[in-house]
Amino acid sequence: MRGPAVTHPGPRTSALAYWIGRCWFRLFGWDVEGDAPQVERSVVIAAPHTTNWDLPHMLAASFLFRFRVSWLGKHTLFRAPFGTFFRLLGGVAVDRRAPGGLVAQAAVRLAEADKLALAVPPSGTRGRSDFWKSGFYWIAHTANVPIVCGYLDYSRKRAGLGLTLTTTGDVAADMARIRDFYAGIEGKFPALQTPIRLRDEQQSSEDADDTRPAQDERSAQVGSRQGPRQIDGDGS
Repeated sequence: MRGPAVTHPGPRTSALAYWIGRCWFRLFGWDVEGDAPQVERSVVIAAPHTTNWDLPHMLAASFLFRFRVSWLGKHTLFRAPFGTFFRLLGGVAVDRRAPGGLVAQAAVRLAEADKLALAVPPSGTRGRSDFWKSGFYWIAHTANVPIVCGYLDYSRKRAGLGLTLTTTGDVAADMARIRDFYAGIEGKFPALQTPIRLRDEQQSSEDADDTRPAQDERSAQVGSRQGPRQIDGDGS
């Protein structure tokens, strides 16, 4: 099992958290592999997601990597008396009623932060769906930060961080790389895994040369690249 040294420039967890994560994984017979990304800001894919056990295992893995992972939560969760507690756990408040929705708010948070790793479960549910939600992709693309592929492989009892991908706007090509990375990785209940595909991929293939001008307003907020004409889901 890896030691407590911090090997990355991103947000970090405490030494105490490292030992909590180490005890958790030793108890369940798990280990980690790979390395935390060498970036200060990122969107972390949390996949596959098929059980409530994914959350404690993900947190334990982040503790072992000394890599603090944050998550998006409805703004009402952060009211007194529990707001401070949820923020300590990495919660980032977003108001889905705000103009631009969750994707725009998350992208602004990332663009403005010095260090932030935002974990998003793209399947959006523990049950099987037809598509991943595309929020994770457009948050990263709009904020101009990389996507980091994190995983829990229950077949081998391994949690890891692997491929770090800079989005190109060609959704089909980028998703092909992500699919290749996750090939063979199994959640606790493989039958519940959502296929790794986005509805946006079809539009990307048909409009590969489209600069997608309808994203100008959102991109201008964070000074980054343009995104899609429509967003499939919020990635929450």
